[in-house]
Amino acid sequence: MTGATGDRLIAVDWLRTMALVHMVAFHFLFDLRLYGLLAPDTLGPWFALWAKGIAGSFLFLAGLSLWLAHGTVFRARGFLTRLAVLVAAAAAVSLATYVAVPGAWVRFGILHSIALASVLALPFLRMRWWLTAAGAVVVLTVLPKLRNEALGGVWWLWSGLGAGPIPPMIDYEPMVPWLAPLLAGLAFGQAGGARLLRWRIPRVRWAKRLAWPGRHTLAIYLIHQPVLIGLILGWVWLTG
Repeated sequence: MTGATGDRLIAVDWLRTMALVHMVAFHFLFDLRLYGLLAPDTLGPWFALWAKGIAGSFLFLAGLSLWLAHGTVFRARGFLTRLAVLVAAAAAVSLATYVAVPGAWVRFGILHSIALASVLALPFLRMRWWLTAAGAVVVLTVLPKLRNEALGGVWWLWSGLGAGPIPPMIDYEPMVPWLAPLLAGLAFGQAGGARLLRWRIPRVRWAKRLAWPGRHTLAIYLIHQPVLIGLILGWVWLTG
């Protein structure tokens, strides 16, 4: 049996599951620090690097998924449906964090980033992989040098091109530089990288269980923080 189940590559779902595991672990430690149960300097600078790696992995996989879904034939209805779900979920995150942490609510987080980057990546769908990869390099290395104070207003937060201070946010992934990993994932798919992920499945039931979280990434993303915070507050109440 090949690594594909239907139109999906089960290995991609495994990679999403791995990214989710890292995300949940990161947020668990983040919440413990937030509630004073861990020292604020736990993991030191590695903590911020870990967060960037997790965000980059989700965006890379979003780019690869864009290629797998639309690389051969662009399915406008499917794309727009997925985009609408992402936008609605991003708005829900903004609203929830505005209520919970009004001083650092999410104006443009990972879901906002995936939604907008997916739209901006559409012109690259029919390009050669090396052009898409070059686009990722430009976003990562050239565009940051074009930051300008004129683009520092709140309405330009999505761009990442502002040179001035930004409001405090608990999650912030603007297009510069975060469009780069999505384009890199798209280029990986265009270059035939998906063929490397057509692994043989040794045990179907075991493989499907590992893939299940990766097939429900958005739902897990939306519910994991309330669950983690509830568990931590429950533990504090029980042991206090």
